[in-house]
Amino acid sequence: MIKVNENYSKIQASYLFTEIAHRVAAHQSANPGAKVIRLGIGDVTEPLAPAVVAAMHKAVDDESARETFHGYGPEQGYAFLREKAAKADFQDRGIDIAADEIFISDGAKCDCGNIQELFSDDVKIAVGDPVYPVYVDTNVMAGRTGANEGGRYGRLVYLTCDATNGFVPSPAGADGCDVVYLCYPNNPTGAVATLAQLQEWVDWANANKALLLFDAAYEAFIRTPGIPHSIYECKGARTCAIEFRSFSKTAGFTGVRCGYTVVPKGLVAYTKKGDAVELRPMWTRRQTTKFNGASYITQRGAEAIYSPEGAAQCRATIDFYLENGRIMKEALKSLGYEVTGGGDSPYLWVNVKGDSWAFFDRLLKEANVVTTPGAGFGRAGEGYIRISSFNSRENVLEAVERLGKVL
Repeated sequence: MIKVNENYSKIQASYLFTEIAHRVAAHQSANPGAKVIRLGIGDVTEPLAPAVVAAMHKAVDDESARETFHGYGPEQGYAFLREKAAKADFQDRGIDIAADEIFISDGAKCDCGNIQELFSDDVKIAVGDPVYPVYVDTNVMAGRTGANEGGRYGRLVYLTCDATNGFVPSPAGADGCDVVYLCYPNNPTGAVATLAQLQEWVDWANANKALLLFDAAYEAFIRTPGIPHSIYECKGARTCAIEFRSFSKTAGFTGVRCGYTVVPKGLVAYTKKGDAVELRPMWTRRQTTKFNGASYITQRGAEAIYSPEGAAQCRATIDFYLENGRIMKEALKSLGYEVTGGGDSPYLWVNVKGDSWAFFDRLLKEANVVTTPGAGFGRAGEGYIRISSFNSRENVLEAVERLGKVL
């Protein structure tokens, strides 16, 4: 008799964005003439940078001739991309990360979920609340979390991120934890962490032989001087942290799929006997066994992000999204709402002072605007909605006008 992985039954009944899609579909079916503006899921709307498109066209041409054809590539990624990422994202910022510590993938979401395969079933895990659901659900699938009771899993430690701590938790709540997920700029709250706040986490992790899983998917949106773009800006982070990077929002690669994970040489975890085991060879083995690498065409497109033209074009697109956020944040604040994010992040975290799903439904039905209810990100997200800056300027201005009438 074939048996299923019963941990799947512990996952909350509906994935957040699936539930949103169902509600939006029902609304559109009942109101077929309505123009719905989607400011919920963080998908980009602007086209790929011209430099990226040109590089991918050339890569397609490469595949058309035997002399330049590429089949299976290295599972860790082509050297031409790893070297440019190491230099531009780290070495040029004075950070000690080498190309062979970078592993190219088809996106940070996959890596954030797959990385937990390296750890034992009984590690104690801490996540922020509110939290990006992938961190939680992939560990539920692996059987590490216990049952869901009242919206929380019994074997997870939840670090409350709210207005009292600026949506950045301190290590004080993570005593006894082995693995901590951190994401800054944060999804969903849009908050950023200072170097001092991240250094506190690094010091704690090194002192407790713990591991930080740092999601830097939105680092390219940081505009405030002094805000760290990488956990490796902290002293000692190489011995206690893995970092995830994404080209999805940095360069509009949501439909192309590419990102990378940094696993430094010398970073270790431990056997039950207490023996140190280096994680980089383990991740290499995992990737070479289960992953055939991002495509050559994709990686050539990603390489173009690091050209002078590509970097300028991608930054201009991010500035466009940040201006969308500024417009919406000012409008919401003028209506009396407290708003976090939007300055160094594509997300606005809006205090609606009430039921977040009810507020979501109100905006959908009365304004034809889709947002994301904060309760979908965890218990501490109740009372908030997340608004995404990813849309056209025309739609953003129209959404602001509609919200003004409804609110």
